[in-house]
Amino acid sequence: MRFRDAVLTLKALRKQIGFRRYFSFARTYLEFLSEYRRFQRMDSEALLPATERDLYAILDEKTATMGYEPHYTYHCAWACRELAQAKPSLHVDISSSMAFVTMASAWVPVVHYDFRIPEIVLSGLTVGQADLCALDMKSNSLESVSCLHVLEHVGLGRYGDPLNPRGDRCAAEELARVLAPGGLLLVVVPVGRSRVNFNAHRVYALPQVLGMFPGLILKSFSLIPDDSKAGMIQNPPEDLVASQEWGCGCFVFRKPGAH
Repeated sequence: MRFRDAVLTLKALRKQIGFRRYFSFARTYLEFLSEYRRFQRMDSEALLPATERDLYAILDEKTATMGYEPHYTYHCAWACRELAQAKPSLHVDISSSMAFVTMASAWVPVVHYDFRIPEIVLSGLTVGQADLCALDMKSNSLESVSCLHVLEHVGLGRYGDPLNPRGDRCAAEELARVLAPGGLLLVVVPVGRSRVNFNAHRVYALPQVLGMFPGLILKSFSLIPDDSKAGMIQNPPEDLVASQEWGCGCFVFRKPGAH
């Protein structure tokens, strides 16, 4: 967009949004245009000259601290640390974040299944399709399994899966079924004020999560609280978990018995 056209567009925007929003945006955008002009005057010897044709305005990242999404930053880091400590010969993941499985595959072979197959090619990582409510896997066969920020979605239809009000419990039963005796299961779900935010996700009270895995032993539990500035809280009290609006519970379960 040409500089003159950008200014005209900014004027037209005032008719579409409230004055306060317009004023804040206009001030930031004019600062951007001013910086662009200053940069143009400075870059006569630059390897790549800046042109109006290639303007790409990013207006909201001049902040005192760098923002990040707490749930996915912390729970992926937590799961990687759990795997690094457990050192399984093979890890099977069901529908978790691609950030987690791609990082974990750097030091442990990972087989990742999803209802929608990801088109990704990476050493150490194998991908395939699976229905979490009907896993085509032998009972008591997997030494290391993860299902991170997934159960709360199963059966709500958000990803094209069939509607099933007990989809989360069905999925939990399948995860417990395929886990080998002595094996570890990593589970992450939202915790706090229990509810269904159809069709996005469910949020669970702590007893509800534990009740989905009656045959497994809880090895450890960590909480990423609403106020995540302090990081993860290990073994938090139940009343703290219950007070969360959108906390993140990270659970390690073990199946009784030995490999």
